[in-house]
Amino acid sequence: MKGKLMRKTLPVLLIAYAALTVILQYAINTGTRFLLFAAPLAPLVGLTIALIHAKERMTWKRALWLLFATFTVSLAFESFGVLTGWIYGPYHYETKLGPLLFGLVPPIIPVAWFMMMYPSFVVADWVVPERARVRALWVAAAGAMMMTAWDVVMDPLMAAGGHWTWEVNGAYFGVPLQNFFGWWLTTFVSFLVFLWLGKPVLPQHSDGKFDQWVIVLFAITALDSIVGALLHGLGGAALAGIFAVTPWLFFGWTRMSERE
Repeated sequence: MKGKLMRKTLPVLLIAYAALTVILQYAINTGTRFLLFAAPLAPLVGLTIALIHAKERMTWKRALWLLFATFTVSLAFESFGVLTGWIYGPYHYETKLGPLLFGLVPPIIPVAWFMMMYPSFVVADWVVPERARVRALWVAAAGAMMMTAWDVVMDPLMAAGGHWTWEVNGAYFGVPLQNFFGWWLTTFVSFLVFLWLGKPVLPQHSDGKFDQWVIVLFAITALDSIVGALLHGLGGAALAGIFAVTPWLFFGWTRMSERE
């Protein structure tokens, strides 16, 4: 598929992705089972959006290196976390998200990691100053912070929905505070592996208007989590998510708008 055609598919796919998140919220809150097809389909469409954008921005080779790094590291960290209770705190997955790989982690989980890690990486590439020392490390650290900001609202929601179970009563809506460091660490290590293997040249940003599409992807996903939290009576987590995510979206969009 040629570059121009691939770029033109992004808004169409984003509309489809947004529609799937709405369908899924409706299915969950009304018990309409036949609409639950959106549960596995939505992250797969999100993955496709992220991959197409990454290919156009970084070439297929680097896009696939990032997919490999995020998929492998997140699956390894999650599996180790479930087995030991380290990294995130003691928890285990239920079967609502599908069969568990090795009885530990649903395969859709590392897919979702990439879907949200990629926008976080792109925004961090814009936000971190171009002249920063050891810039790659700062991009990895900032991208990990943005990724963790989403988990502020997503984790309490998914636990409340029975997708995974915390085996302790954590301080943050039942979630252990350790979990958020684990999220940051998982994303940070994924980015470091990518920066080592994929050897991207930073900064990579040149087309701000094109990169704004990944902010839309991140915003749709975050908004879906915020709405879901409100519908589940988790107003505090929804509010915290708004405050955690909005600055990243705002500053990323602003920086990209300066170079459209």
